[in-house]
Amino acid sequence: MMAGTRTVETRTAIRNASDFGRVAVMYGGSSSERAVSLDTGTAVLRALRGRGVDAHGWDPAEQSMQDFAGDNFDRVWIALHGPGGEDGALQGLLQWLNMPFTGSGVLASSLAMDKVRSKHLFRALALPTPEYRVVRGPDDARLALRALGLPLILKPAGQGSSVGMSKIFDAAELDAALELALSFEPTVLAERCIVGDELTVGILQGEALPSIRIETPHAFYDYSAKYESERTRYICPGTRSETGERELRRAALAAFSELGCSGWGRVDFMTGADGVPQILEVNTVPGMTSHSLVPMAAQQAGIDFPELCWRILETSISVAGVAPAGSRDESREVANGA
Repeated sequence: MMAGTRTVETRTAIRNASDFGRVAVMYGGSSSERAVSLDTGTAVLRALRGRGVDAHGWDPAEQSMQDFAGDNFDRVWIALHGPGGEDGALQGLLQWLNMPFTGSGVLASSLAMDKVRSKHLFRALALPTPEYRVVRGPDDARLALRALGLPLILKPAGQGSSVGMSKIFDAAELDAALELALSFEPTVLAERCIVGDELTVGILQGEALPSIRIETPHAFYDYSAKYESERTRYICPGTRSETGERELRRAALAAFSELGCSGWGRVDFMTGADGVPQILEVNTVPGMTSHSLVPMAAQQAGIDFPELCWRILETSISVAGVAPAGSRDESREVANGA
């Protein structure tokens, strides 16, 4: 794996809830992930208020951003998933308003949400990622199928939570899967399916949380498996050796940093027969529901849900969610159970 120049990020610890001021938890919105965002925001609101934070919910699908600009908030906990909240649009507006916010800045949010451009960057930096093709219509899809083989993954370039994603086992399924993906985005990512372990690593304030291995009876870890199924299993730590865990966390920090992400997030992987973690994508506003992965990993590291929400809010204290400048060769990691 090629190591690039990476930003240094450390925790800015806040002890008093009053130091955060008046906080807006931005949730809901109008994307395909609205329901999950409402669940995330509701859980975060409850946790912050339980810690004494002056937190208020704000749903931009029901309340105008013009009203928001005049409502005397001091910072924003971004709980909006998908387009409009996770893709740099909201971050740009808040930056223009000089309003601190949690998580990554404009460019990193946009890059991470765009699966095609983030894959281009991973490949340019020699970060392992499954082979892929860009698809904009049936001809592209057939070419991708011939090049990548079966099974094949098709997913919209700018959606989260596996919305519009299909795993294709037979060429006859290609047209329907493409139609589904194109119903969300005009650009689709076709990706070689890696058969093996599905793993994820949460990132919090420059440190990697314990990995999680996901085992689901579904064809893949789809929307239902993520948010509805009680049969999905989560193993944390998800790797089978201490060496594998260190390597996976290092890979997660590299992918997160190379996209310019900061604050908190999650990096998803598949590991095939060769044991090399292949980067699927980086999520800059992961879910915080009862089924969500970052809270599970944080719990394993000794960070309960209210403390996790507090620490994510701390990421708004540095330069509006932008990590300090600098470089490093290796990043610190949260020890298992620490």
